[in-house]
Amino acid sequence: MAEFGVEVVDGFEPQAMALCNSDALLNSGEAVPFDVIYRGQTCLAFAIRYGDKVYAYLNRCSHVPMEMDYQPNRFFDLTGHWLICATHGATYSPQTGACQGGPCRGGLVKIETSERDGVVHWHTGPQMQPVNF
Repeated sequence: MAEFGVEVVDGFEPQAMALCNSDALLNSGEAVPFDVIYRGQTCLAFAIRYGDKVYAYLNRCSHVPMEMDYQPNRFFDLTGHWLICATHGATYSPQTGACQGGPCRGGLVKIETSERDGVVHWHTGPQMQPVNF
């Protein structure tokens, strides 16, 4: 087992990358953006809190790979229960990233997260790496 209880798979040991303080994410509130390298390309990602849990996804609609936020770091619809693509109107479950309606081709790309000692972390994966500056 790797740090934070993340399991080593096929020789790859995920790393927990500090993202933000826990209080930066409010239920159905603004997201915290971050950059990742996904399958060799630099991509924008975001973390949100919903139902007191933290979730993170690539900022990429599954219909057409465009950024989803309708204003910077705003992904929730007016009800605060769905993530919405500002361009196409596709809606996604905040817990799973699964498409719930609108034009979709699958769900959002999920990024594993954890929260410990007041800090939110995202986890690397074989296809999900940190951007090195």
